[in-house]
Order: sequence, then C-alpha cells, then structure tokens
Amino acid sequence: MFAARPRAVALARFSALCAALGLSLALCGAAQAESVALAGMLGNKALLVVDGSTPKTVAPGETHQGVKVISTSGDQAIVERSGQRQTLRVGESPVSMGAGSGRGSRIVLKESGGGHFLTSGQINGRAVQFMVDTGATFVAMSVTDAEHIGLNYKAGQPILMSTANGNSPGYRLKLSSVRVGDVDVYEVDAVVTPQGMPFVLLGNSFLSRFQMKRENSVMTLDKRF
Repeated sequence: MFAARPRAVALARFSALCAALGLSLALCGAAQAESVALAGMLGNKALLVVDGSTPKTVAPGETHQGVKVISTSGDQAIVERSGQRQTLRVGESPVSMGAGSGRGSRIVLKESGGGHFLTSGQINGRAVQFMVDTGATFVAMSVTDAEHIGLNYKAGQPILMSTANGNSPGYRLKLSSVRVGDVDVYEVDAVVTPQGMPFVLLGNSFLSRFQMKRENSVMTLDKRF
C-alpha cells in the first residue's frame, strides 16, 4: 500500500519536469497483451508472470506457457517466445512477446494506474523504460540514461533547451533503433537533456511512424509502411 507512494511522487515530479522542458504529457501506456514480466529471482530461477498468470519459477533451459528462459544473471533474465528474445528485469513493466498476425508491426498498449502509460523497450539494443508522450516532438532522455546505454550523445548536434531554470545545453541526434514489444523503428530523432528523468519519453519521432487508435484504456499502434 505504502510502496506505491514513492512512484506517485516520482511521476508528479516528472510531470513538473516535462512541463519545464516544454514537453506535454498526453500519455498512453503499457503492460501489453500476450505479455511476460519478471516478478523476482529465486537463486538462478526466474519468477515469470506470463499473460497475467500466477507467477512461476522457471530455470534456465525450461519453458513455461511457451516462454523459455535462456539465461539468468542478477536481477535479469533473457527469455524467448515464438523465436523472439527479450531481456527482462525485476520490477519493470511487462513486455509484449505475442505471436499473432500483428507480430512485428503492431504494438498494443494498456493504460497503467494513475492515467500514466509505461513500457519497457530498447534503444540501440539496450534496455530502457519508456513513458509514451504524444506531445513530445522527439524521444527524450537524460544524460544519465544516455550514458547508461552507452549512447555517444556528445557526437550529436548541440542545442539549447528551455527549462524552469533558464536555458541549458542539450544534444540532438538520431538513434539507430528503438524497439517496443517486437516492433523496431530505425533512425529515430532524439534529444538528450542534463535534467534527471525517471523515464525516457517516447515522443512523436517514434509515434508518427504508426497509425494510432485508442479505445478506452487500450491504444493500438499499427506501423505505417
């Protein structure tokens, strides 16, 4: 009950930060259909939650409801489903590993609590936590996130970003790939800001590659070709 309070405070602070950066928070979010999440680790065994089912301990090499654990290390596990591999981390949102007709071209996002929408994904093959923002022009991340995924952001174009404390330097660059679920988008414009951010904003430089449709708490993104 009390564990949810720090997350709520972080989201409130993040909303204020985004407003200072001029980034609106028309948000959509994640926990996706045919999803897999890592609830914890028991020794070298992964505690998997598959499609919302009861958590199950699965050792490397074993398969549970079509999800095979390839390997485990620390607080993460590499799993495979329908030929697709994902790196899961304890506490992160579920990732989509569906094998339906939309595989590779459709992302299904389900609203999370508090009206916010979060999803795990990858930038240049490295795991990140996204917050989808239809009001942000670009994918936006902090210097800390950029350094964590090994992004050479200083090779990008220097820019000035307007914040509550005045202008601050940032960088604009292209990401080689952005992955959400089993869908990849290449050559995506992004900005890196020195301000701390608990999530990477998934802005319109990614979202504009999709036809978006929202029905109640579910948003569907169909890739444009």
